Amino acid sequence: MEGKVALVTGLTGQDGSYLTELLLSKGYDVYGLVRRLSSPSTTNIKHLLSEVNFIQGDLIDQSSLDNAIYSCKPDEVYNLAAQSFVGTSWEQPVLTGEVNAIGVTRLLEAIRKNKKDAKFYQASSSEMFGKVVEMPQTEKTPFYPRSPYGISKVYSYYYTVNYRESYDMFCSNGILFNHESPRRGIEFVTRKITDSVAKISLGLASELRLGNLDAKRDWGFAGDYVKAMWMMLQHDKPDDFVIATGETHSVREFVELAFSEVGLDYKDYVVVDPKFFRPAEVNILLGDYGKAKNLLKWEPEVSFKELISMMVKSDLDKNDVR
Repeated sequence: MEGKVALVTGLTGQDGSYLTELLLSKGYDVYGLVRRLSSPSTTNIKHLLSEVNFIQGDLIDQSSLDNAIYSCKPDEVYNLAAQSFVGTSWEQPVLTGEVNAIGVTRLLEAIRKNKKDAKFYQASSSEMFGKVVEMPQTEKTPFYPRSPYGISKVYSYYYTVNYRESYDMFCSNGILFNHESPRRGIEFVTRKITDSVAKISLGLASELRLGNLDAKRDWGFAGDYVKAMWMMLQHDKPDDFVIATGETHSVREFVELAFSEVGLDYKDYVVVDPKFFRPAEVNILLGDYGKAKNLLKWEPEVSFKELISMMVKSDLDKNDVR
């Protein structure tokens, strides 16, 4: 493994930070593509800053992507950068398409022109299934996206397949179902819940406002899921894989377990607010990871209850300033 070079986009995000830890532990030379921001967010990777090489670039700027691939000549490219929040995609649909869809085309072109033998991982999403047409969802389930985010991910999924088939490039899609961790952004419902539970428990807040409590998701731990990303690029041929837990839970179940971690009843604190409902709702997602289990020997390790416990404990530590 010694001497492999990996380029990770979205390195400062939840998945990027866990993946970078994994790659460094395997002896990779890791490069991170980072956007030029006036105050860059490095919270998730502050413990890794001295071990990573940073290249400035942006998925909406072709020349910066060409330069990144040309300069670091990666063996593997992991594209985790995205406008990654479904809710925001309704407010910024054009930007979501520009980054998540066209941006992937730009990155694939940069690889094709500058390092065609690099292996490419595309972060696809269970949101592509949207209004699901079968249960559970597998690699063969038709897509029916229900948000600008989901639509952008379908576009980039097929572009990844197209470059694999047209140019004989090693391009794989990981169709990841919801995956969370203490490093999840505060705008995501799971982290919003655990952070609010911690604040309520510590007397820093009095209520939690949420939308559809009956929406069901297949939730896993991000640290488990990045192992699957790496395994896909070590597989003998490029392919597409559903990564999930095979269990579905409602937002209500998530809330109930999170409040029970601090000995409280969620019904005393949760307020359903219509403003958090989406124009088109995805009611249920449930993934079948059988292909990844059979071909990659991958399985999730952290349970739903363990995940929630981990997140609540982390947020209690972050919010307790006494």
